[in-house]
Order: sequence, then structure tokens, then C-alpha cells
Amino acid sequence: MSDNKSDCVFCRIVSDGEPAQVILENELSISILDINPLAQGHCLVIPRRHVAWWHELTAEETASLFTLARATAKRIMKVFSPEFVTMYARGRRIPHTHLFLIPTYKGDPTDRHFNALEGFQEQASALAGLRDRGALFLTADLLRKGKGKKGSES
Repeated sequence: MSDNKSDCVFCRIVSDGEPAQVILENELSISILDINPLAQGHCLVIPRRHVAWWHELTAEETASLFTLARATAKRIMKVFSPEFVTMYARGRRIPHTHLFLIPTYKGDPTDRHFNALEGFQEQASALAGLRDRGALFLTADLLRKGKGKKGSES
């Protein structure tokens, strides 16, 4: 899908040009049911403004998005009683920020997926060098200075 707002399904939902099951909304964000749920109650929280990545939102939009995500997650917990609600942000396949809120139960596909990622993170030899104290210090120093690998401000 392109970055063109008219091609964006979430922009069409926000403008009422595409049907959606809206759960909650506020001035800057809405939460909707995902049409391809990983579990009953799986929701997406999206900003009303077309922004590909969550870190490109304004501070006000970020607060709105996460406030609505929290309220939606509380509803999910109350209605479906999962162990917890998994949250992660995307924008790659559909270039409009969206937070996934997935009711998660021990051993379900979402739980197994993140357990596998955590296992990879903890055990992969390719990542072992990143845990080295010197590598951690260098990475932290780069982030603190806010400069990219080539020295440009990021």
C-alpha cells in the first residue's frame, strides 16, 4: 500500500469512508476491532492524522493514542479476562501508525510468538556481541549524543 492518504484504509475509516467497529474514540485517536483478529477482542488504536510511525506523532497525539490504548486494554481485560493485553506498534504493511492490543492467554499464538522472540533474544549467538559491556557502552554513548553512525544528527 502506498503512503497516499486516499489509499490508506485507516484514513478512510477515520473519515467514515470505510466501515469499522469503533470501540472508543477521542479527539485525536480511535480504537477499532481488527478485521483479522488473533484473538476475540483484538483491537487497533490509530491516530486520526495519517502518520506512518508512532515516533513521528506529536506529543499530544502520542498521549492521546496511549491514553486510548490504556482505556481500550482495560475494557478488553474486563470483558475477556485474558492474562494480559499484548501491545505493539506497527506501520510497515499499512503505513499509518497502529497499536495492536491483543488479549493474550498462556500458550496462545501471540504468547508463543513473543516467547519465541524472547528466546531468540536471550540465546542467539549473533546477538551475543551486543551484550558485551563495551558494545553496550558504545551504543549508549551513540544514543546519548543523538548522532547517527555517520555523525549526522538523527
